[in-house]
Amino acid sequence: MRRVPSAILTFAFALLAGCAEAPVSAPLAQGASATVTARGETVPVGTGEDAADDPAIWRNPRRPADSLVVATDKRAGLHLYDLAGRHLDFAPSPRLNNVDLRADVALDGGRGIIVAASDRANEAQARIALFRLDSAARKLVPLGNPAAGAGEAYGLCLWRRASDKALFAFVVMKDGRIDQFRIGAEARPSAQLVRQLRLGTQSEGCVADDRTGMLYVAEEDVGIWRFAADPSAPATPVPGPRVDRRFLVADAEGLAIAPKGRSGGWLIGSSQGDDAYAVWRLPDLKPVGRFRIGAGQFGATSQTDGIEIALGNFGPEFPKGLMVAQDGDNAPSMQNFKLVSWDDIAKALHLK
Repeated sequence: MRRVPSAILTFAFALLAGCAEAPVSAPLAQGASATVTARGETVPVGTGEDAADDPAIWRNPRRPADSLVVATDKRAGLHLYDLAGRHLDFAPSPRLNNVDLRADVALDGGRGIIVAASDRANEAQARIALFRLDSAARKLVPLGNPAAGAGEAYGLCLWRRASDKALFAFVVMKDGRIDQFRIGAEARPSAQLVRQLRLGTQSEGCVADDRTGMLYVAEEDVGIWRFAADPSAPATPVPGPRVDRRFLVADAEGLAIAPKGRSGGWLIGSSQGDDAYAVWRLPDLKPVGRFRIGAGQFGATSQTDGIEIALGNFGPEFPKGLMVAQDGDNAPSMQNFKLVSWDDIAKALHLK
């Protein structure tokens, strides 16, 4: 989302919440940032006007270099790319916004890779667009789009419960309401509402940690909040990092997790207001550094919306992991997605 933040609205909500400080009225100096460069990029999306939005990554465990990236063009549909950035497939849909996936899910009578996207074609009726990723054929197969409540579906992320492998989707409505659905796809696609959460103003980016059962949501002008992801848990948000115009600059957008061990690793957030990415340590969310994707063979990123990170071997260009980031200004071409080596990020920020 690209808009001028409302300081008045943010301040009012901070008073109500009692735990979120309002941004100061004048911008502060930008925080220091390391710089990395992309090792690849996707071909541009086919439409303009802020179209590219959010990526998801499937890692091929047998042939890591043959892993795949799924990404939204929110004015056209869902794209599938390889790690060289080549376009492999396209599933048309007029207004898909955010996307996430999980592998080894009960699907179509067997096991497979499920892809879910927030469908905002009808601003009064949210839906979840579901697809099967056929990794062998490298195709996206539509499954259906079950209803997901009243409102405009904006953000979306998936969570798989460790205890029983049940799959849930969090759909972040544009007004800050977050609806949690249990997803079924063994026979026909279904979405059962199990809980509602709420933030005070416009929110979008979210990510859920399958290891710890923690959900992180970015309220664009306020900061990052935490919820327990299990539907039986309290719906009370716990404040995390705030928009402070130094470390995290509004709009706070995409979120991703780089896991380490049972509960450690890092949370990464798109600091869209200054074209940077903020990194916090898990689980305590202590800030550890910031970085930018700078000019290089594939160009810099700016105004990034969605991001995704997956660790592990992805082949020679991405030996320890992959970050995919939407590029809001890929001029003279349309927007696209940059591919960055996690090893480059970890070395730039001295992450261990």
